[in-house]
Amino acid sequence: MQAPIDALGVAADESGICRVQFGGMPPNATAVEPDELLAQAADELTRYFAGEDLTFTVPLSVRGGSQFERAVWRQLYAVPYAEMRTYGQIAAAVGDPDAARAVGTACNRNPIPVIIPCHRVVGADGKMVGFGGGLWRKKILLELEARVRIEREFGLQ
Repeated sequence: MQAPIDALGVAADESGICRVQFGGMPPNATAVEPDELLAQAADELTRYFAGEDLTFTVPLSVRGGSQFERAVWRQLYAVPYAEMRTYGQIAAAVGDPDAARAVGTACNRNPIPVIIPCHRVVGADGKMVGFGGGLWRKKILLELEARVRIEREFGLQ
């Protein structure tokens, strides 16, 4: 699907969305007609980028990752729309306050970016650092969420 941050490749297995890839589908992927799950994911992503829907309800199928990475991804999924956490806060939330760098690695390995919002994690000083999809994408996602939040809070929509 096309999005303001470039094409997104979305993959599903029998239980849920298992992959979102920046730049579209990988060259070895097979395009299929969207089934119900892919159609739901595309609809929710489209609504997210339009600022209409702030949460994702499409089922996820998280494959792979270490126990620590999965714990990080669960914490990322729980970060509310238009809010940010630091790598250190996520590390503390998963029980290892000294693992901020490992949280960064887990964010980089996030198989379902945007839906599992690793873009909402920032450095200890509040600055944008590191993002597997490129800082320019992270900036667009954070600006989108901030704009939508302001519009909703001040009744500008």
